[in-house]
Amino acid sequence: MKLNLSEILKSTNAELIKGYDKGIIFEFSTDTRTIKNSDIYIPLKGENFDGANFIEKALENKALGYFTSDKNKIFNKAEYIFYVEDTKEAYLKLANYYKNKIKPITIAITGSSGKTTVKEMMYSVFKNAGSTVKSELNHNNEIGLCQTLSALKENTKYLIVEMGMRAQGEIEFLSKYAQPDIAVIVNAGSAHIGRLGSLLNIAKAKFEITKYLNPNGILISHNNELIKQINDNKHKTIYFCITDKDLEIIEMNEASSKFKYKGYEYKLNVSGEHNIENSLAVIEAGIYAGIDNSIIAKGLEEFIPIEKRWDIKEIKGYKIINDSYNSNPDSVKAAIKTFLTFTREPKAVVLGDMGELGSDSEKYHKEIGEFLDDFECDYILTLGEFAKYIEPKNLQTKHFETKEDLVNYIKAHLKEGTNILLKASRFMKFEEIIEELNK
Repeated sequence: MKLNLSEILKSTNAELIKGYDKGIIFEFSTDTRTIKNSDIYIPLKGENFDGANFIEKALENKALGYFTSDKNKIFNKAEYIFYVEDTKEAYLKLANYYKNKIKPITIAITGSSGKTTVKEMMYSVFKNAGSTVKSELNHNNEIGLCQTLSALKENTKYLIVEMGMRAQGEIEFLSKYAQPDIAVIVNAGSAHIGRLGSLLNIAKAKFEITKYLNPNGILISHNNELIKQINDNKHKTIYFCITDKDLEIIEMNEASSKFKYKGYEYKLNVSGEHNIENSLAVIEAGIYAGIDNSIIAKGLEEFIPIEKRWDIKEIKGYKIINDSYNSNPDSVKAAIKTFLTFTREPKAVVLGDMGELGSDSEKYHKEIGEFLDDFECDYILTLGEFAKYIEPKNLQTKHFETKEDLVNYIKAHLKEGTNILLKASRFMKFEEIIEELNK
C-alpha cells in the first residue's frame, strides 16, 4: 500500500502533529520487525499487546513516522506524527482508500463452513482471468482485511476476501471497508450457535455481508430458507444448491467429481457433493464477472484443497483422509456422507469434538450419531469431551480418552489398506494422530 501525505490525511482525517509534504510516497507497517525506511508505523492494540509500546522501537528500525491516539506519545526521532482517535480505524480507512484507488472487482465470502474452500476455489479460477489477490491463511478479521487490501498492486483486477465472524455486527463491519461487488454466502448453519443463540441469528449475521454491497452488485447465496426469509431483495440474488435443476452429477469417487452445470462440464479433483455445491458459487461469481466458462472449468480442475481439508495420504499402509481443519454439524455430515458413500472397504471414521456449539454441544454430537445410522462402517472411533455422545444405534463405536490410546488401537486392530477419515475442530489437533501413525 503506497500513499502520499495528502492521501493519508484525506483518508484518515488525521491531525498532522509533525512533518510536511516532501513528495514522499509512504508505505505502512504494524510490525516493528519488518519496518522499512519509507514506512509509517501503525500501532495496533489487542487483548494481550499494545503496539504503542513499540513506537520507539519502530523509529530505531528507521520508520519515518507513526500514528498515535495519545498526544503525549511524541518522539523527536520521527519525521512524521499523525494523531487519530483510533489507530485500527485509521488502518482500515487507509486500506479502504487504497482499495478504491486500485478499483478491483471485489468478491467477499462468508459462511458457517466451507468459506475458505470457496475462497481457494475462487482464487484458482480468477487468477487465470487476471491479476488476483486473496485473503491469505485465515486472515478473515479486520486486521486480516487490512493486510489483504494492502497487498493490492496497481494491476490487480480481482480481490477475494474471506469474512469470518464470532458475533453479530462483525461481517457488517468488514463489509463496510471491503465494499464488495459480489457477495457470497456459502451457507448459514449451526457453527457459532453457542455465541449467536439461534439459526435465524446466524443467518442474519451472514446476511450482513450485503450491507455495503455495490448497489449494482450481486448476492450469490446457498439456497437457505432463512436467508431467503430475511433477504430484503435490494440486490440481484442467485441461489445455488446441490439439487439445482441445472446441475447434473456425471461421476464421483473418493478423489474427484465430474458434473454439468447450466450446460457446461466441470471437473474437481476432490470428492463430495458439498464441494460440487461450493463450486456452483464460484461458477456463478465467474459468470457474473464475465469470465469465460473454459477458464472457470480450468481453474476448478486446478483447485487443490489446502492442508487438513480432504487431504489424502498413504501412511503405514492406511489411506488417510484428513479433513480436520474445522468441524461443525453440517461439515461433519458432508464429510461422513462423502467418505462412506465413495470409499472402498474397510472404512474407519475417527471423530473429535466440534467447537463453539455452546449449551447445545451434547445435542449436536448426538445428531451425528443418528446421522451415522444411515450408513455402513467398519469402525467408528471417537475422541473428546463431547464426541463421546456420538453413539449410532446400529454401528459399534469405541471412545478414547487420549490420542495415544486411539493411535494404539488403530495400529492393533485396523488392518493394512483400511481407509480412515479424520474429522474434528482444529483445537483437537488431529494432525498429531497422523504424526503418531507415521512414527
